[in-house]
Amino acid sequence: MYTFSSKLKTFSLILMLIGALGIGYGFFAAPKDIHDVEKILASTEHGGNHEASTSAHHESSAVENKTQHAEHEAHLEHVLKQLQNKPWAALYVSCIFFLLVSMGVLAFYAIQQVAQAGWSPVLFRVMQGITAYLPVGSVLFFLLLILCGLHFNHLFVWLDPEVVAEDKLIQAKSGYLNFPFWIIRAAIFLIGWNLYRYFSRKNCLAQDEANDDSFYKKNFKMSALFLVFFIVTESIMSWDWIMSIDPHWFSTLFGWYVFASFFVSGITTIAMVTLYLKSKGYLENVNTSHIHDLAKFMFGISVFWTYLWFSQFMLIWYANIPEEITYFVTRIELYRLPFFGAVVMNFVFPLLILINTDFKRITWILVMAGIVILLGHYIDFFNMIMPGTVGDQWFIGVPEIGALFFFFGLFVFVVFSALSKAPLLPKRNPFIEESKHFHY
Repeated sequence: MYTFSSKLKTFSLILMLIGALGIGYGFFAAPKDIHDVEKILASTEHGGNHEASTSAHHESSAVENKTQHAEHEAHLEHVLKQLQNKPWAALYVSCIFFLLVSMGVLAFYAIQQVAQAGWSPVLFRVMQGITAYLPVGSVLFFLLLILCGLHFNHLFVWLDPEVVAEDKLIQAKSGYLNFPFWIIRAAIFLIGWNLYRYFSRKNCLAQDEANDDSFYKKNFKMSALFLVFFIVTESIMSWDWIMSIDPHWFSTLFGWYVFASFFVSGITTIAMVTLYLKSKGYLENVNTSHIHDLAKFMFGISVFWTYLWFSQFMLIWYANIPEEITYFVTRIELYRLPFFGAVVMNFVFPLLILINTDFKRITWILVMAGIVILLGHYIDFFNMIMPGTVGDQWFIGVPEIGALFFFFGLFVFVVFSALSKAPLLPKRNPFIEESKHFHY
């Protein structure tokens, strides 16, 4: 049995405390009205532009001055919403990222069950421990969605009646993009995923005490049904929770793109937790061949993510249709460093490091690659969410780091608490002996 060490527990609690303070500071420092916005803009380059435009106003006619003043007020209101969105968006990015990391692990676990894979059963309890975050993450994320619907923020512009009243395109989508239907869909997705997670773990634990393979067979059938449910709900989830932040834009590849991002993050997390447990003397049946296979998945899905990234980008860029290309123009002009940085972190780095077979078995190289991949896909979610919520008012500051620390600390606490509650080896799995002696 694994014992959750006091040092790791303290580390996770400290992270949560620091993160909570950072989140709180983000909300406290957010501007309350347009006067605060003017002060913020005055301290930046925009402040100089504002002064220049103000002096020009005095030289213009009274009518032009009123028009420009109205435009200036509208601009300040727009920036106010963006800056007030900033701590909410930071919270949203980290909340959905860690939720979907656990979801990626659950999908990988279900695939292993359906494929009747012989190499992976010694890692099943690690996967189940990581997916223990799913119920906690689901509750927090659902509450965040409800707060969006109650207009505590402006993350989803289609939830704002004033915006909808003036936007014919959003009006045309209102049959689908409306709060009651949206939140019901979210509840169905989260409940469905958590039900599979609960019963699959329950059956896996019951199999340890069983005299036959009945619970294993139940899990096989349940996993097959879950994967069908998951494929459908994952696509809709990506439209509802991420793509609808930019309601004028759409991509038929987006569901696959989001899946590849959190799927490789989930597999990387399995590898990282496994390596940590191995370093502490646990998982004696996990050998370098198991680690090598996880690293192959990290490499392969990283290449798959890049294929989807390029396919989506290239086709839209080449077609140059205004309502589609604006999505990438915004990110290239305003988010150039994180936009192209994500490609380096999620493709170039894994390609150069993990293409080497020997490197896939070396612990410190895999840890380094894993950290870069996980940070890279956090940046990927940042790129998907921030431009539509805060526009050009972005930077990775206290709210972003605070939210990342809080959810990472919570993730560590929940995952390693769960790992300590059951034996790390599913001893009655039909393929457990094959898995113990797996060599590649």
